[in-house]
Amino acid sequence: MADHLYAVIMAGGRGTRFWPRSRKRNAKQVLRFFGERSLVQQTVDRLKPIVRPDKIWIFTNELLEAEIRRQLPEVPKQQVIAEPSQRNTAPCIALAAKILADIDGKAVMGVFPADHLILKEARFREFVKSAFRAAEQGEVVILGIQPRWAETGYGYIEFPENVEAGGKNPVPVMRFREKPDERTAKTFVKSGNFFWNAGMFFWRAGTVLELMRHHQPKTAMLLAGLPPFRTKTFMAKLRTGYPLCEDISVDYAIFEHAEKISGIAVDDIGWNDVGSWEAVYELAEKDGDGNAARGELLAEASRGNYVDAAKTVALLGVENLIVVDTPDALLIAKRNKAQEVSKLVKVLERQGREELL
Repeated sequence: MADHLYAVIMAGGRGTRFWPRSRKRNAKQVLRFFGERSLVQQTVDRLKPIVRPDKIWIFTNELLEAEIRRQLPEVPKQQVIAEPSQRNTAPCIALAAKILADIDGKAVMGVFPADHLILKEARFREFVKSAFRAAEQGEVVILGIQPRWAETGYGYIEFPENVEAGGKNPVPVMRFREKPDERTAKTFVKSGNFFWNAGMFFWRAGTVLELMRHHQPKTAMLLAGLPPFRTKTFMAKLRTGYPLCEDISVDYAIFEHAEKISGIAVDDIGWNDVGSWEAVYELAEKDGDGNAARGELLAEASRGNYVDAAKTVALLGVENLIVVDTPDALLIAKRNKAQEVSKLVKVLERQGREELL
């Protein structure tokens, strides 16, 4: 089975909520927030016991391609592929499936985000192995994360009412639910059979292409027209055809329409999507006053702050701040505004401040 297992890692995002550290050429997934390995390096590290590095494929953008290749020398360079344009997850996954199907007619692929944190890696791999086994038998499998609070920023997977978190066998997915309001999210969590959609999917490459032909015929036709991956004209043809693909997520393109989707209701694997500076603060080690820092921090009469800086930072009489210092920009924000940092990026875009993007 291992000879036909492939990992497809999605690494094309910008991470705008992590400005000013996350930039177009140095985005969230290639940054180090926890330890000495970047998020994309940690993603590869936890998959290597299941999927050999020579069967790991990473899809990113042209600005990050060289840096990801530098960080991951164990992954063959030709398997770090820059999308010519951002067309969302459905075309990207379909492109990966087309390449893998050309290479290996029995390819079974798992799709993983590049920028999540999973603290209980051994437990995580147990679920991944189960999902791969089911996908090898022709199932389409998605991992659902047991919710720890009523989150309104995630989509949810509805499982049968008697589902038990931690079971290894896939069960039918009843339906996918969009990001809910707070009241609905509380109802989901209380019910016990709604799980977070963390964007991890498992299926045969051929199954992906079949579903795309049925539900996204335009994109499927464009990708089917590409020559085999290892031909000299592949990248030139991709640059011409890929921007014409539908800009749509795999959830909307396939999962909300396809029949017989299975899921595994995952229990605690220490999962976090590291969605903002607030998430980094929550995961970081703290002093007795709840301050956390990446770098040297002097804090007097200050509580609940997070600092990321290459220089010594001194705080006096402040609470619940995020302070992020880079050579050309300084962010100071209230922690409860961490999700809104991306608004600053939009302001910079409107002003044409490319040097800060």
